[in-house]
Amino acid sequence: MYVPTLGREGEYIYRLVDSMIGVKGKNKKRVWIDSQTEEEILRGIKEAKDLKEYDALADSAYLRAKEDYLIGINFSRLLTLSYGKKVAELNGEERASISIGRVMTCVLGMIVDRENEIRNFEKTKFYKVQAKFNGNLIAEWKNVENNERKNPICETLQKAIETNNLYNDNGFKKEEDANKFIEYISAFKDEAIVTESSKKTQKENAPLLYNLAEIQNDCSKKFKISPDQTLEIIQELYEKKLVTYPRTDARVLSTAVAKDITKNLNGLARFKENEEVVNAINLMKENKYSTNLLKTKYVNDSKITDHYAIIPTGQGLENYSKLPELQQKIYILICKRFLSIFFPPAEYTKLSLTIDIHDEKFFANSKVCTNLGYLVLYKDDKKKDDEESKEDEEVESDADLIKKIKKGQKLSVEEFNKKEGETSPPSRYSSGSIILAMENAGKLIEDEKLREQIKGSGIGTSATRAEIIKKLNRIEYINTNAKTQILTPTNKGELIYKVVKYTMSDMLNPELTASWEKGLEMVANKEIKSDEFMVKLEKYVKDKVAKVKAMTYAR
Repeated sequence: MYVPTLGREGEYIYRLVDSMIGVKGKNKKRVWIDSQTEEEILRGIKEAKDLKEYDALADSAYLRAKEDYLIGINFSRLLTLSYGKKVAELNGEERASISIGRVMTCVLGMIVDRENEIRNFEKTKFYKVQAKFNGNLIAEWKNVENNERKNPICETLQKAIETNNLYNDNGFKKEEDANKFIEYISAFKDEAIVTESSKKTQKENAPLLYNLAEIQNDCSKKFKISPDQTLEIIQELYEKKLVTYPRTDARVLSTAVAKDITKNLNGLARFKENEEVVNAINLMKENKYSTNLLKTKYVNDSKITDHYAIIPTGQGLENYSKLPELQQKIYILICKRFLSIFFPPAEYTKLSLTIDIHDEKFFANSKVCTNLGYLVLYKDDKKKDDEESKEDEEVESDADLIKKIKKGQKLSVEEFNKKEGETSPPSRYSSGSIILAMENAGKLIEDEKLREQIKGSGIGTSATRAEIIKKLNRIEYINTNAKTQILTPTNKGELIYKVVKYTMSDMLNPELTASWEKGLEMVANKEIKSDEFMVKLEKYVKDKVAKVKAMTYAR
């Protein structure tokens, strides 16, 4: 008897069904597949392993269910009985139940904490000092640490340093100080000389492939759809044989898949319905781009648990034209991310100048793309971004000026001026960025490289995160703006947060929640036994119940 289940949650579903049916006397083998193509299914059957080999994974699955049940049933009832009436009263309801979940409550805490940060944020104005030279070259002043000045330091600057009135060493917190500094430095505008001139080449490789969290975040930003909608769409693409299994945390390929990757590419080469994809593959052939991924960062068996990254199979293309427009766009998104890993890196030239004016340092920088590399696949998106950003246009114009200027050259300052700015509060979570934050144990990390470095067990799993956001909306603890996908807590959600923070604040700690997930992973990897996990879990629940009951009686 073959068992075609997938991952921990799939293992749990199968084991439940199997125990209820009561099938006995059969040799059971587990089929593990990454796409629904005939070739992959046949491979899965051929390489099927005895079901007993997955007992540890099943143990982890059962423990996850027990953990969620014990925390949910005990703490929900406990807090409802203790604080439900008060919550109802404050929320203008006749009655209220308090719903607690191991992951759900932690995510609610992340959203409320962010809202509180925004409410309590106090804007700080700052004033940067800039010098404008002949030819409209703009350089910005910065107070350089260990700057060995030959001349006495400006008194205004010295006082600002001593009273902590500098902003990030490149501006003043007081407009008056900025004005006085400009007045001081203007007397030496004829002393401007270039002390450093550098030109560096930078390379930027294509990002890693999509896992579910990454594509949910991208779809939230690009198409303003929820993670749940994204998952539904990719699941449909998977069932139509167009892409590999969607519920994956991995962003790399396995060695075995990488060795056979030309099959996917050859399939996409026949994708007549989309000129963009076919042109990209033709460009690869014309330039003889290598398809050998084995020694690249895109192949790493150690970073794959259940499944490898989401990529196009190169099959099922006859289904593409029947898809709704949004499904087609998401499929092309996956194709582009996949094809980009075969293209060379984008190349940039970074130009920078250091200009000395009476021992004060002014800096001018510019970064110009000299070779699109993989970005050729996204050039239309880049044009749109450039059109929307005046700042990018200014950087481009500065580059030509900076190229002409050499070290030791004297410059003429046309004028000094101040540029006013103010600090901004943190952004609210979107339905996509919260998924990324959950994947990284509560840390919303925008930088992709850093995100991959610190990636750990996270909160929840790729299979459950979208459903958690959906549930928080359903029980009216949060609101999701349909147009922007921005998340905000409701009044009721904030009341629940306050109750939890008062009674069992560690339930709001992402790192603690992630540690429970890590424990389940250790069970699946046979690093600890199920009994050891259950002892710790039961003790945690009992201790928390006793603590909250004592607090309730003491009121």
